[in-house]
Amino acid sequence: MIELMNIHGNPNIGVYIYANNRVALVPPTLTEKDKKVIEEVLGVEVIETRIADMIIDGVMVAGNDRGLLLPRIVKPEEYDELRSALSGKMRVEILEIRQTALGNLIAANNRAALVSPLVSKNVLDFVKEVLGVEVVAQNSLANITTVGSMLVVTDRGGVVHPGVSEDELRFLSNLFGVEVMPATVNFGLYFVKAGLVANNRGALVGDETTGPELMRLQQALGFTK
Repeated sequence: MIELMNIHGNPNIGVYIYANNRVALVPPTLTEKDKKVIEEVLGVEVIETRIADMIIDGVMVAGNDRGLLLPRIVKPEEYDELRSALSGKMRVEILEIRQTALGNLIAANNRAALVSPLVSKNVLDFVKEVLGVEVVAQNSLANITTVGSMLVVTDRGGVVHPGVSEDELRFLSNLFGVEVMPATVNFGLYFVKAGLVANNRGALVGDETTGPELMRLQQALGFTK
């Protein structure tokens, strides 16, 4: 269910990959072997794309199985290609806000979305419409406003920055409808999204992740019997 991986020698694979239960968006620079691993572990269609001519898809994209949100700096041809590739599968929309690292600002599963206070409140209804879920704007987690960078959540479980409080853990678990547990990746990295890509079927994690961290991730993401 969980596979160790690096991309271009970098264990921070969540920077490069966005995934839900239907597709994984990956940079065109990935090897065929890497794409096959992603396809097999997550059980998804792999789509190659750059966002604003950059290969950091995981940082730039947010969404769930119903919709994808792209930053305002996405190139028209990139946007058109994604809309064409995903036609009939999910909505693909541009979120017109100043910030562009949407993956660091929004965390979502198919029940809810948590949005950073850095995101303008007047687009929250649009996020709700595209993703088809309850949307909650959160001031911070562990006093950090980039809530999307701290959290990976699926419909089976979730992991979050270990600095969150017990009250914040309860809030997250209630919001997403799954147990969310504190964890680290890549030998102690607190910002779990940087090193982890997960959906309901499996997970990919940076290859510097330790055995105890892997066991914790398996438990938190619902992959233990």
